[in-house]
Amino acid sequence: MTHDLVVTLRPLLAAEASAEAYASGGEPGDLEQAVWLRLLERLESAGPPPDPQGWLRKAVRAEVRRSRRTARLERPYDTEPADDTLPGPEQLALTAARYRALRDAVRRLPGRCPRLIEALLSPKDLTYREIAGELGISQGSLGPERSRCLGCLRRLLTPEVAAREVRG
Repeated sequence: MTHDLVVTLRPLLAAEASAEAYASGGEPGDLEQAVWLRLLERLESAGPPPDPQGWLRKAVRAEVRRSRRTARLERPYDTEPADDTLPGPEQLALTAARYRALRDAVRRLPGRCPRLIEALLSPKDLTYREIAGELGISQGSLGPERSRCLGCLRRLLTPEVAAREVRG
């Protein structure tokens, strides 16, 4: 019975979908699928319609109206949703975690290293002269002090980096 109904309605549905879909801005195949789904739902709940061709025409027009309403309510994205150029939430979370780990390690450095590294990481983009003035040391000793502090920071971060490696 269902097979006979599908065979009988297929040409009519194809013609109706082709006639209505483009006027509504849709695709005939999408419209056909939606109507076939409606028919399956109808067959499951109420059985076959008494006038299958009339029901099919009404169903096509109802689906067209529904798709027009949906199209009116939809708004385009400002950017492409799958935009690969912007970091995703997981990338932002990982970057923030690395930044926190770096800041925590900098705070554990000895002597004036925390102030020196913070000055180097400052968004103000301080010059060596400004950093030396802020720390109260000569500009000439800033380079060697920076190297020592970076060495200490590297040693502090090595166990954390090693612990995050993928294990087999």
